[in-house]
Amino acid sequence: MVDALRSYETTVGSQVLHLPVVPLNDGLAIALLITVDHGVAFSARAGEDLAKLLAPLDVDVVVSVATMGIPLAIEASRALGLDDYLILQKTPKIHLADAISEPVTSITTDKRQRLLFDRARVGAVAGKRVALIDDVVSTGASVRAALHLVRHVGGDPVAIGALLTEAAAWRSTLGEDAALVQALGAVPLFRRRSDGMLEEDWQGTA
Repeated sequence: MVDALRSYETTVGSQVLHLPVVPLNDGLAIALLITVDHGVAFSARAGEDLAKLLAPLDVDVVVSVATMGIPLAIEASRALGLDDYLILQKTPKIHLADAISEPVTSITTDKRQRLLFDRARVGAVAGKRVALIDDVVSTGASVRAALHLVRHVGGDPVAIGALLTEAAAWRSTLGEDAALVQALGAVPLFRRRSDGMLEEDWQGTA
């Protein structure tokens, strides 16, 4: 529930968080999880919790998206006993001039971006069982773009691990791939009523 201080209590695996409820526009707000704001111990335990979900799937490599996914990729890989992981970038860098790319939009950004896959790292994913890890699956657009990249280079996505899912729009965006999602928790969107109060919306889209 949303308390008077505009925070929302939720569980992320074995941890309890109070997330700030942040407006996106006059009628819509989200419970905002910024992974890097919760410290090293939070990411370490979240990585362990994700690894417990993913362990039965014989994952070969973890793939995530910069920047919020980086600590999760590290900790989940460590907990799975893996020594490698791959990060899809959103910012062009000198070594990504010839990157494989995929367009993507996000609920928290107002402009179109591109996910970038370093061609030099194709061998880390091609022919491998891949766990795609993200902090929050909201619209599903970022995850869908990442799945396209992984499959384009020959990887086999066997799971989408997330700290949280948000409402339900991601299910239609991902289609059959929605069955791959394994999350440590879930949060709704928040709609502003005519009296100014926020109410939970578990089905709606942004």
